[in-house]
Amino acid sequence: MTQAAITPLGDRTRANWIRLRTMIVLRWVAIAGQLTAITVADRLFGLQLELGLCYLAIGVSVVGNLIAIFVFPENKRLSELENLSMVLFDLLQLAFLLFLTGGLHNPFCLLLLGPVTISATTLSLRSTVILCSTAIVLVSLLSQYHLPLKTQNDGILMIPGIFVFGHWIALVISILFSTSYSRRVTTEIHSMSDALVATQMALAREQKLTDLGGVVAAAAHELGTPLATIKLVSAELLDELKDYPELAEDAALIRDQADRCRDILRDMGRAGKDDLHLRQAPLITVIEEAAEPHKDRGKLIEISLAENAGTMIEQPSILRKPEIIHGLRNLIQNAVDFADSTVWIEANWSNTLISIRIYDDGKGFPPHLLGRIGDPLMRRRRSQRVSTERPEYEGMGLGLFIAKTLLERSGAELKFANGSSRASRAGEPKLGAVVEVVWPRRKLDAVWGEKPVPQGVNLPITV
Repeated sequence: MTQAAITPLGDRTRANWIRLRTMIVLRWVAIAGQLTAITVADRLFGLQLELGLCYLAIGVSVVGNLIAIFVFPENKRLSELENLSMVLFDLLQLAFLLFLTGGLHNPFCLLLLGPVTISATTLSLRSTVILCSTAIVLVSLLSQYHLPLKTQNDGILMIPGIFVFGHWIALVISILFSTSYSRRVTTEIHSMSDALVATQMALAREQKLTDLGGVVAAAAHELGTPLATIKLVSAELLDELKDYPELAEDAALIRDQADRCRDILRDMGRAGKDDLHLRQAPLITVIEEAAEPHKDRGKLIEISLAENAGTMIEQPSILRKPEIIHGLRNLIQNAVDFADSTVWIEANWSNTLISIRIYDDGKGFPPHLLGRIGDPLMRRRRSQRVSTERPEYEGMGLGLFIAKTLLERSGAELKFANGSSRASRAGEPKLGAVVEVVWPRRKLDAVWGEKPVPQGVNLPITV
């Protein structure tokens, strides 16, 4: 139960990654609001603003959004550091605009609360503290240093000093309170979610152990009579073969092995067997295990090594993690569903990387969806064509999302492409969809990796 409770918390950082497109849309909204406010202040109220610098600050945000749109794929998710950088940039850009437009004399200074509230709900405590500290420093500077708001008649719009001080105090308190409140609520929500996940994992483990105990109990019941017969007969043979030492030794061995079978069945019924040898397997073996359920579905699955696989390097023994096997199985299932006749799986490795490439001879991914592959619920309704192509798996629309998430949590990086954009091997038909999964070897190697499997014989089961 302790391990089950820790696991979800360890994945919290990855689970909080936000889509880059979400941040881009929010920034477009902020840019539109900033342009509207500056235009209204200049044209309608006749305020004398530093329009060149204002448009420069907004233009930097526009350029940043355009670069993010054209450089990164649509399904790009921001890591902790990337998300912190984007929110910090928005905070600094907004503070610079407030510096150009009156500082705390500008009622829009309340917008400084937005970035710190976002950080409290999505980022770690350290990142939130950095953003809050930066926001408080910026508010303090804006209370003393800013360009005044001038009217057409060179009049200066300003509020009394006591109100400026009040704005400063209110903003500092609001930053601290809103951040603490949002952080506390978000933490409790995450804690409840983790508790539910831990409960489900504990129940699943208990169910497996219960099922195992039932199977072992049934086996012990069925094997009890033949084992007792073997022991009885061997004991009788041992008595009758006292004059024949070699045969008596064989009869004693049969009796001892029958006792050993009885002890093994008893121990397996008391606790789940943790076999060290089952925690790891050669790379090709894990691939074959993942592909095994789909080998009898009418499509040929060829598993091979890449031409340059492991040049002068022995095939690695990797961790048999359930998330790796399930993720690869989903990718292979998707390839089998849409292949015309054949699916190829290539394994490759080096001193630093382990990679698996899955490709088929089907029609490939729809080009307009390549950037969004891996996002959940890409389509709300399945077309009739897709339903006829994969009738065995009604409702599997989240398969790629599940596979991508599970494999990324194991340390992998996934790339999706079509055969037309990748060179096919000589003599093969034009490729369809191509999926490449790449791990740093230290994340997957069961012997020399970050989490090596203990070597040696299994320890005896203790009750």
